Amino acid sequence: MKGKVEIFYLENIEMKDIKIFACPTAEEFTQEICENLKLEMGKINYQKFSNDNNFVQVLETVREQDVYIVQTTRPPVNERIMELLITIDAMKRASAKNVNVVLPYFLYSRSDKKDQPRIPVTAKLMAQLIEAAGATRVITCDLHNPAIQAYFNINCDRLTAEYLLEDYFKNKQLEDMVIVATDAGSSKKAYKYSEFFKCPIALVDKRREGNDDRAISSTIIGDVKNKNAVIFDDEIDTAGSMMETVKVLQKFGAKSIYAGATHGVLSGPAIERIKNSGIKEMVVTNTIPLPEEKRIENITVLSIAPLFAEAIKRVNEERPLGELFCNV
Repeated sequence: MKGKVEIFYLENIEMKDIKIFACPTAEEFTQEICENLKLEMGKINYQKFSNDNNFVQVLETVREQDVYIVQTTRPPVNERIMELLITIDAMKRASAKNVNVVLPYFLYSRSDKKDQPRIPVTAKLMAQLIEAAGATRVITCDLHNPAIQAYFNINCDRLTAEYLLEDYFKNKQLEDMVIVATDAGSSKKAYKYSEFFKCPIALVDKRREGNDDRAISSTIIGDVKNKNAVIFDDEIDTAGSMMETVKVLQKFGAKSIYAGATHGVLSGPAIERIKNSGIKEMVVTNTIPLPEEKRIENITVLSIAPLFAEAIKRVNEERPLGELFCNV
């Protein structure tokens, strides 16, 4: 099986000169990383002045340390950006040897190209800001566009939840599976999953209108009748595209519908849509914190923190990350 999380911790090499800190909203994810690595979470203080300015103070020495800063994109996202940049600056001024930024979900990752007149490429701007603040490495997961790695002049390591999702659905032992690509752009990803599960794929014909996230699906290429359809995607935001795909699958006679995604953004009407949809189970990872009010019965959250812990361990020990993406 590919990259199964349980096999990562075969070697017990002591890590040296390493400290891991959580930005606000990232404490739970960071604590899980630290528990996997048997480390104490670094002490840091965040507060906001009456003039709305952020203040950060590192409460322990980081001189010549290999420092890791974990940040999420829990709203408001722009607040998370300032917290991260100020924290990077604080670590550099405290003489940290390396400042590694851990972003389970990369900020503004969907603004990755100039496909309309007079618009920014905000994903590249984020890369430039993180680098300018003093980061020496970024560790992230399943970028909306893998080319975002090239926006950095520092190391950018991209992990993937692919194997975690494959392992979960393999253990469900679904019969008559078909992997569904929500559009032509996701067909390559769907093909990779179909190769793993040794099952056919189907492609939904979908057109998107403007910037309002509205997608119109009309038909499907492939056979889904009386089959367990599984949709894989990198992220689910408002779930509008997902609902259009579900409608087409129901129209063409799918027996049951499952979905798996790395990033559960789940903004706006997403939770209500999923709750009232024909999706039997939607599986996401915890790259984005899912608040209690969004934890409905047909959403399952898998922890990807152990994978980030292993990546941090390997970086600290100067060992390759490529082994995390090999068949074992």
